[in-house]
Amino acid sequence: MSKLNANAFSFVPGQFRVSPQQQPPQQAQPPLQPVERPPQTEAPAPAPTITLNIGGSKPTPPSTRAPSPPPTISLNIGGSKPASSASATDPDAAPAPAAPKPSTPAPAVSKPAAPAKASASSTVGTVAAKSLTLERAKTDTTAVAQDVRNAADEETLKDLFGHVKQHLNVVFIGHVDAGKSTMGGNLLYLTGMVDKRTMEKYEREAKEAGRDSWYLSWALDSTPQERAKGKTVEVGRAYFETDSRRYTILDAPGHKTYVPSMISGAAQADVAILVISARKGEFETGFERGGQTREHIMLVKTAGVQKVVVVINKMDEPTVEWSKARYDEIKDKLTPFIKAAGFNTKTDVTFIPVSAYTGANLKDRIGKNVCSWWDGPSLLEHLDKMPMADRKIGAPFMMPISEKYKDMGTIVVGKVESGHMRKGDSLLLMPNKNIVEISAIYNEMEDEIDTAFCGDNVRLRLRGVDDEDISPGFVLTSPTHPVHAVRQFEAQLAILDHKNIICAGYSAVMHCHTLAEEVTLAALLHYFDKATGRKSRKPPQFAKKGQKIVALIEASEPVCVERFVDYPQLGRFTLRDEGKTIAIGKITKLIEPGLEEAIDAVGNLSVA
Repeated sequence: MSKLNANAFSFVPGQFRVSPQQQPPQQAQPPLQPVERPPQTEAPAPAPTITLNIGGSKPTPPSTRAPSPPPTISLNIGGSKPASSASATDPDAAPAPAAPKPSTPAPAVSKPAAPAKASASSTVGTVAAKSLTLERAKTDTTAVAQDVRNAADEETLKDLFGHVKQHLNVVFIGHVDAGKSTMGGNLLYLTGMVDKRTMEKYEREAKEAGRDSWYLSWALDSTPQERAKGKTVEVGRAYFETDSRRYTILDAPGHKTYVPSMISGAAQADVAILVISARKGEFETGFERGGQTREHIMLVKTAGVQKVVVVINKMDEPTVEWSKARYDEIKDKLTPFIKAAGFNTKTDVTFIPVSAYTGANLKDRIGKNVCSWWDGPSLLEHLDKMPMADRKIGAPFMMPISEKYKDMGTIVVGKVESGHMRKGDSLLLMPNKNIVEISAIYNEMEDEIDTAFCGDNVRLRLRGVDDEDISPGFVLTSPTHPVHAVRQFEAQLAILDHKNIICAGYSAVMHCHTLAEEVTLAALLHYFDKATGRKSRKPPQFAKKGQKIVALIEASEPVCVERFVDYPQLGRFTLRDEGKTIAIGKITKLIEPGLEEAIDAVGNLSVA
């Protein structure tokens, strides 16, 4: 504003006002008077009560004849229908009396609301106490399965889910001519898997060949070479069922020349049946040094078999005649050695006398007129009641391949060691890292199935790989959790039998699950003191029979193995040399491919 003209207006952007000199004087406003409210002459309505009904029945609506009281709120979770008030349920009930009009104003919060809240809270407490019990909280698989059984009868369940029996893999081991194949053939005949007509055909052919007593073993020994010599060469496979379980028979060869085949059979088994001949001289020959009875016991323990059934066969021989003295003699000689191999003789080992040729005590118990002193079960009774092995169904899938052949595609055979699979799954074939697809799954009866679980012996038809690119010892595994493929690993070794000392650079054949690979002991790292059990600080210069050592083992090609603590079946192995078992061991540490191998791999790359 200019000082020259005192009557000029002052301009402020957005506002037009007179200069302070021209503003009229403001008059003083009177103070605001307080607003007077009318006095409260009636008591306020009681506080509303809210009802929360979860899972209960629909509440009855209030009647329209009588004036409805304030709404009641109650909490009903899964309980019974709450009781309604008299005015809501009885239309003829008298209306509630009106509240008296006191002369003084009532307080803001009325007292009748307190008992309504108390009653609501007590209703909630009683309902919750009745409905929220542990009985309703049982949702575990056992309770659900039991509820399903209670709700439906047995026929409906069998029609819906099928009758799935527990599966057990059994391997027959023992010295040559102990009667393993004969026992397996007779079990197939007694359980109905081989009909009478086929057995009569085998008996006629065996009689023509001059081998009258061999006809039972021909059910498992199928090749002309095995039938001509009476010796099992490859692991025979068969299948039978009882009322409670399914069984896969693995008939292992007893001759020392075919021990590698026996190891691959034992690696797929849950239970081992050690067949002992009770005939005079035959048991002694098999059990003495050089016999296969001792070696087979050690090998099945290394292969991961937990239970052993010692079947004393040929008890009907004229030299034995079901003698208890002969049975006790064999039992007393075998027990210390089986215990030394690592089996618990009280829980893991059972002795049963049988006659495989006549079938006595195989399926049905033997009569008292034949063997008066035996009160125990028959062989099949004992197998049916034996505790099942622990199955890792939820673990990553792993299946070592034991056989492969070509039949309208690539077929592989093996036992599922962990996990489960379905038709159409994509798996990883290690150590070559080929992605393959399962186009079909076949069980022991050559029937096509949709799923396979841990413990099943199956045949798979694979798509995406040629049979020439597969070798026994390869592992089918889950792509997300593949098995380790390494060239070096550390292992604990127990030296069992060797003429000379073992030094660094010693070579032998390693048998691990279905794998047979030549390996080298690159270095001896420690030895265990027998007195204290501690590892030595300095590496030993050599190892000899009876010692326990830690060694670094190298293979020329990557092998599929795991640590023993993670997967026992893929972490235990046997070393053999010159037709004898040299050592048994377990893998303690895997050494992953190092920088040098990575440099070599990069150096071999070529740019197209």
